Amino acid sequence: MQEESPEVRKLTEKARGRQQFIFDGRTVYEWEQNLDETHIYIQPPPGVTKHALDIKIEPRHLRVGLKGNPPFLNEEVFSLVETDSSFWMIEDGELHIQLQKVHKGETWHSALKGHGQLDMFSEQEINKKLMLERFQEEHPGFDFSGASFSGQAPSARTFMGGIHADPQSLT
Repeated sequence: MQEESPEVRKLTEKARGRQQFIFDGRTVYEWEQNLDETHIYIQPPPGVTKHALDIKIEPRHLRVGLKGNPPFLNEEVFSLVETDSSFWMIEDGELHIQLQKVHKGETWHSALKGHGQLDMFSEQEINKKLMLERFQEEHPGFDFSGASFSGQAPSARTFMGGIHADPQSLT
């Protein structure tokens, strides 16, 4: 097995971690995803508490702002969101919005439409991450932490018949 260079390892970790949406040189929010969810992280202004926030999560839309003001974000989400399982909270001074994916295993290319898109390297790294999460979920007795892919990683959502609601039903 070929050893990764430190540069490639650093790029891989960055691609699989939080992605930044930057506008006018300022980080508007960061986001990341896993098999089931997309997470958006926003640094609210100093002193803003949950009581001052006006947040609405809809199947195809997200609105974030301060009560009585125009929304800070008022955008379409990348794909369908399960609103009953989505929520927001302030954690360690950071606004954390958790969007439950309707299509488990789907790779989102951005958190919100029109807000940039993953580069090809990052998209492949996220596909690999989601595939490993899927394998771990479907085969809980195995350790996939050291697994790697040669070539392009397939879609975690559609690979080998797709994701099943109950992975144990396959055995």
